[in-house]
Amino acid sequence: MGAACPFDGVPFWQQRLSDRLTQADAAGLRRVRRTVSGPQRVSVEVKGRTLINFSSNDYLGLAAHPEVIEAMQRGGTRYGVGAGAAHLVSGHSEAHEALEQALADFTGRERALLFSTGYMANLGILQALAERGDWILEDRLNHASLLDGARLSGARLIRYPHADGAAVESRLDDCPAANRLLVTDGVFSMEGDLAPLPALVRLARERAACLIVDDAHGLGVLGEHGRGSLEHWGLGGQDAVPVLMGTLGKALGTFGAFVAGSADLIDCLVQTARTFIYTTALPPALAEATLTSLRLVREESWRRQRLKLNIERFRQGLARSEWADRLLPSITPIQALVLGDNDRVTSVGANLSRAGFWVGVIRPPTVPAGTARLRIALSALHTDDQIDRLLSVLKDSLDAAPEPPGMLPC
Repeated sequence: MGAACPFDGVPFWQQRLSDRLTQADAAGLRRVRRTVSGPQRVSVEVKGRTLINFSSNDYLGLAAHPEVIEAMQRGGTRYGVGAGAAHLVSGHSEAHEALEQALADFTGRERALLFSTGYMANLGILQALAERGDWILEDRLNHASLLDGARLSGARLIRYPHADGAAVESRLDDCPAANRLLVTDGVFSMEGDLAPLPALVRLARERAACLIVDDAHGLGVLGEHGRGSLEHWGLGGQDAVPVLMGTLGKALGTFGAFVAGSADLIDCLVQTARTFIYTTALPPALAEATLTSLRLVREESWRRQRLKLNIERFRQGLARSEWADRLLPSITPIQALVLGDNDRVTSVGANLSRAGFWVGVIRPPTVPAGTARLRIALSALHTDDQIDRLLSVLKDSLDAAPEPPGMLPC
């Protein structure tokens, strides 16, 4: 047995932490949280100031809806606060069961399965369905949870150029693996554009690949009935997309996620998805609240109609400016204005904040280097005046921020 190694100086892990924070500061990439007082609405309180919120994923304005709040209170009275255990132990309540059935019906699938978060759902799906020797083809701009799930599965991950159907076809044709999974976001969270689902459905069918769609940002927003990207494209149910993931914490305004598909898919996930098996179930009161928000999504189509008008108003307002070419194409609430330079986007975001607007400032590694952007998220509850005032301040802030030398147009 060797002698203990003498130690003198800063522990390696402490030095590593310090180095990483220093590097983040030097690159202008240090993330800082803001603390909100009160509920999630289009106007929020932050350190005593009222900010018009253009950074939230509460696209339909349901997070603070009185009926949703009442349902959660009612659920808390009936079921208590915590689920107490995992679904497979003693944590699966009548509220969970009812919500899974409602989500299956809403998405036109045989069954649905609740997960604690979208991240855990995607890890669970890919870990359960893929294994060493398989190939997983993913859009280069897929959500981090889909990329991480592929890496953890043991399968080979192949990333194709963003929304490029021809590249998907080429990679499928070149793929030697018998088992292939084709994985995409329905709506891309930092771009706001849609995956070319009709082409992907066709390719998956022709090449016998399993198509998996994460529709976190499409569910509730797209389609005549709010059923998401598949309804928008006029695609069928689980025959077209065998594995559908959706979240509850965006347009539905609550928290959690689900996977919907065939009875065999859900049974398989119950048996093998580690992120479902080994975690405590969502609070039943949240399931009760989500049943109400799902009903509102179905009944109150005016929210989607109003949201569509707000999106058009914003895009038309910016189209009349010199910054129109930096706005990525999008028919969704996610409007991305790519400025490229980290310092510049931070400066514009700070100017907007001083003027009373909260807009997402998105920098690497969330987006590729050189594509730092403002992520402007619209809600059905934003007023015309709020959008017009944002546009006015935004244009002034952009004009005041100098163009970094050597920056290329988007």
